Amino acid sequence: MYPTPRFLARCSLAGVLVVLAIVFDDPMLLVGAATIGGWTVARQLAFTMALERTVENLTVDQTVDRTTVRTDGASAITLGASLAAPSSLQVTIGGSVPTVATLEDDTTPPATTLDPGDCERATTEPLRWPVSGRHEFEPATVTATDGGLRETITAGSRPAVTVEPRGDEPIHVGAGGDRIGTAYGQHEGGRLGSGDDPAEPREYVPGDTADKIDWKATARLGTTYVREFETETDRRTTLVVDHRSTLATGPDSGTKFDHLREAALSVAERAYRAGDPVGLVTVDDGGVSSRIEQTTAGGTYRTIRHRLLDLEPTGTTRTHTRRLTGDQARTRLASLAGGSSHPEGEPFETTLRPFYEARASGTDRVTVDSLTSAIRATTSSHNRGQTVIVTDDSRPAELRETVSLAHSHGNDVLVLLAPSVLYETDRITALEQSFDQYVAFENLRRDLTRIERVTALEVGPGDRLSAIVDAGRSRGDVA
Repeated sequence: MYPTPRFLARCSLAGVLVVLAIVFDDPMLLVGAATIGGWTVARQLAFTMALERTVENLTVDQTVDRTTVRTDGASAITLGASLAAPSSLQVTIGGSVPTVATLEDDTTPPATTLDPGDCERATTEPLRWPVSGRHEFEPATVTATDGGLRETITAGSRPAVTVEPRGDEPIHVGAGGDRIGTAYGQHEGGRLGSGDDPAEPREYVPGDTADKIDWKATARLGTTYVREFETETDRRTTLVVDHRSTLATGPDSGTKFDHLREAALSVAERAYRAGDPVGLVTVDDGGVSSRIEQTTAGGTYRTIRHRLLDLEPTGTTRTHTRRLTGDQARTRLASLAGGSSHPEGEPFETTLRPFYEARASGTDRVTVDSLTSAIRATTSSHNRGQTVIVTDDSRPAELRETVSLAHSHGNDVLVLLAPSVLYETDRITALEQSFDQYVAFENLRRDLTRIERVTALEVGPGDRLSAIVDAGRSRGDVA
C-alpha cells in the first residue's frame, strides 16, 4: 500500500512532536505523537481490512462487442465493475487497449470509478483496428483509496480481438506490376493414372492393357474403349515465414509483414480447404522461433492460423501476446496427465488440455543465422511438396541461396516477396527514383522465376505500386 501526501503530512507531524518533546522536555507532546502514531496504525489496519473485503466482493469485466473485425473496422470495449456489497473505499478501474488499436475521437482509455456506497459502474469506448492480427488486452488496473492510503492491483478478464484482412484492400500479389489472375497456392489434380476417380473413356490404342477396357462403353459404342482414372494428389505445403526486424518496415497502415502475413494466411487456408497437409516454420532474428509439422488436421491448421496472427517482427511490441513455448506446454500436459491439484478438478483440466496440446504441437527455438540455415534445419529432402517462402528483398544473396536449397530438395517453391521500395515512406514523393529501385527488384524476382519449379510473386500496397509503375512508364521505361 502507498500513503497519500495528506497521510504523509500527518505522519510527519508525529515526528515533529517527538522532536519537540525531546527539545522542550514536555511529555504532553509525546502523548500527542503517540496519539497520532496510534491513529496511523489503526488507519492502516482499517484500510487493510476494507481492502480485503473490497477485493473479495469486486468483479471487473472487460468485454468487446466483436471478437473478430476486418482491418480498419470498429468495435467497442466495455469496462464494467461491480461490488457484491458497498465499500467504504473509492475504487477506480482503468482499462487498457492494445497499442495497435486507436481510440475514436482521441478519447482516453476506458475508466470508471466506484465511489463509497456505489455497487456498479460501466463505461464503453469505441475502438478502431487498422492492423490485422490477434490483439490481446491487458487486465484492468484497480486503485482503491480511503483518502489517506491507496493500493493498486490488476484484475479482470483479458479479451482478444482478431483483426482479419479485408478482401477488398488494395494489397497487390502479382508479377511485374500485374496482379495474378488465379489463386496462388492452388494446384491442379486430374493427372491420368491409377487413381480412383474415372475420367472420360477414350478409344483403345495399341499398348493399352486389357484391364483398362471399358466393356460397357465398348458394347454401347461398337468399338473398343478404355477408361483412365484421374489421380488427385495431395500437395504437402510448408510455409517458411520470415519475421525478422527488416519486415517491420512500412507505415502503420501496413508494414511489409502485415501484407506478407495476409498472403501467408491465404496460402494456409487454401491448402486446408483443399485437404492438403500444411506446416509452418517461422524465423526471427534469433533463429527458428517455432515449427509445426505438416498435417491435414483442422486443429493444427487453427494453431498455424493463430500463430501467424500472433507473430510480429523482431523488436516490435504492437501486441501483448505472451506465447507459451512448446516445452512449457508439454510440461503442463504431463502434469495434467499425472493428476491436477486444482480445486476445480476435472473440468479445469478438460478446458486447458486442448490449449496445451495445440501449443505443444510446435517445436521450440533452433538457433540459426539465416533463412537458408532455417530451411536446412527444418525441412527434409524426403518430404517433398511445396515450400512457400515469405520474406522481403533486403537480403538478395541469402534469398537466392534459400530458394536454391528449397528447390534442390525436389520441391516446388513459391516465393512471396515484399519489395522494400514499396514500403519506404521517406521516399513517397520520389516516384521516378523509386521506379529504378523497383526495376532492380523486378530483375531479382525474374531471376528467381527462371529457376525450374520456382514462382516468385511481389506482395505490396497496390496503390503505391501503381503510382511507381505509372511514373516509370511516363518517362518511357518499362518494368
